[in-house]
Amino acid sequence: MTRSNAREIALHLIYAQQCSGQSADEVLRSRLDEGYYACLSQESEVYAEQPSPKQRAYITDVVKGVSEKQEELSGYVAEFSIGWSVRRISRLARAIMELAMYEALYVPDVPFNAAIHEAVVLARKYEEDETASFVNGVLGSFSRKYAEGDRS
Repeated sequence: MTRSNAREIALHLIYAQQCSGQSADEVLRSRLDEGYYACLSQESEVYAEQPSPKQRAYITDVVKGVSEKQEELSGYVAEFSIGWSVRRISRLARAIMELAMYEALYVPDVPFNAAIHEAVVLARKYEEDETASFVNGVLGSFSRKYAEGDRS
């Protein structure tokens, strides 16, 4: 499994956690269960392969991290969504941006630019073109302000 696939799975779990109100631990436990995971493989090719221990650790880290840093990350989304009420932004678009921001700030082996690029790829896959452009703009502004400590 590639890091991009693991990132996409993490996005699904972050979105599920935010929509269901379950804790990050509950979502990780239920959605990464072998039986449930096998069912998902019939719906999406991203679930065709089980995550390796390294990829599972990454998924767990970012899902829990986004949950723990939710207030901070939501603040960044609001700060850079100029002219937009956060409530007008789809939950999935917010989850994509929060995942990218978390990775950029808190995952040492993910360069800032890679986190942003991968988020835009996910936005283009799951959202309308206008939303993907919006995500790109928000993350670009975020990057310009916070990338001084870039690890890439």
